[in-house]
Amino acid sequence: MMAGMSFMDIRSKLTAPIRARLDNAATAFLSGDGHPPPDFSQPAGEPALVSPDSVSWRVFKNPVALFIGGVAAVILEFAEPRVRTGVWEHTTFRTNPVARLRRTGLAAMVTVYGARSVSEKMIARVRQLHEGVEGVTPSGEPYRASDPELLTWVQATAAFGFLEAYSTYVAPLTPAERDRYFTEGKAAAALYGAVGAPASSEEWRALYEKTRPRFERSEIIFEFLSIMKSAPALPQPVRLTQGTLIRAAIDLLPGDARDALGLGRKFGLRPFEKLIVRRMAKRADRWLLPSSPAAQASVRMGRPPDYLYRARR
Repeated sequence: MMAGMSFMDIRSKLTAPIRARLDNAATAFLSGDGHPPPDFSQPAGEPALVSPDSVSWRVFKNPVALFIGGVAAVILEFAEPRVRTGVWEHTTFRTNPVARLRRTGLAAMVTVYGARSVSEKMIARVRQLHEGVEGVTPSGEPYRASDPELLTWVQATAAFGFLEAYSTYVAPLTPAERDRYFTEGKAAAALYGAVGAPASSEEWRALYEKTRPRFERSEIIFEFLSIMKSAPALPQPVRLTQGTLIRAAIDLLPGDARDALGLGRKFGLRPFEKLIVRRMAKRADRWLLPSSPAAQASVRMGRPPDYLYRARR
């Protein structure tokens, strides 16, 4: 039946069912709250907060890098006691982690790929929700979710996590590309209320050094990691690698952060696992999922759905 077909043709036929399954799983994940996911192909021609030629569009299309980077970002968020307490006491991370991940993932997709009118409305709703979140940490320190300082740290950790995951496991980014990526996120960060979000790698490092003295070890971080290992956050059979991907996220953290949080060598990747993660991430970077926000947004902007998946020269 496959006579006369090239190896590439044969491999494409064999992987097509897997791609279709992943495409369906991704769509189901984004619409898991009972509502259909946004149509990123509409309104036709309306730009997003960042352009299709951006580093951000390239980075956010990769689901493996997003999962790894998202976990790394949350760990750094939780290193700061005010952020940790606010998230842990006012979200569903403990009771329904998948729903929390779904909302966070959808917000990220809308922010990067959604038409500007759609993303601005969504961000405004998020800011309104933050207005009612406040409390006191176990040590007696007050916090507000709308505090620009805390919002800046949350935005900065997310930017760091996604960037490092892509550059480490998918394709290395140059210093210029890394700075461009941070700059691209400034407009969205400001809309969220993170007015001090870093615009370069140097500014990220300065913010990290400023925040690092506040890092503290917490059992909440270990509970979060335990929950993430068992939560059905990824589709089968990818779920079998979930623990490995979480270790890959821990490996991204700066060494002094891992020391402060008690995430020693045993929490990171085993020697053979880094190759596995890189293979997964690189393969995900080439697999076009037609229903993905990246493909739909490319169509909205008059580009072919595989625009972001073509080899870069």
